[in-house]
Amino acid sequence: MAKRKPATKATQKSAKSPTATKKRYEGFTDEERGAMKDRVQEQNVASQKADGESEVLAKIAEMREPDRAMAKRVHAIIKASAPALSPRTWYGMPAYAKDGKVVCFFQSAQKFKSRYATFGFSDVAHLDEGAMWPVAFALTRLTTADEARIEALVKKAVS
Repeated sequence: MAKRKPATKATQKSAKSPTATKKRYEGFTDEERGAMKDRVQEQNVASQKADGESEVLAKIAEMREPDRAMAKRVHAIIKASAPALSPRTWYGMPAYAKDGKVVCFFQSAQKFKSRYATFGFSDVAHLDEGAMWPVAFALTRLTTADEARIEALVKKAVS
């Protein structure tokens, strides 16, 4: 059998061609593509050692009400109850990390055109309870009881 010759540089397509980029994002919604692009930008900014607090506050300021008010309150609760967490953005959302790994995040309803905002935890959060436990919560408003629950969950997540 004859050996095949490897393709020459002239016949190889660049991984950065418009076609390759388009295929990479096939099957994702516009919102999901936007979140991925936000993440790439965040990684570039992180490499420049940007201030995470100001980035988070800027993302919160872009939100519509009532999500903006809830995000401000969640931000204040997390800063007060878990000072070890560092604010940063994650896929374009306010998030809070420990040792560089995101522990929890706030997702506005407009981010993925949902009917409610979400407060969630990543897999590094220490919330384990048996074989099944919640890691994301829908938020339509924040009551005093909800704020207390968020505070307790955040404290447990970083313990």
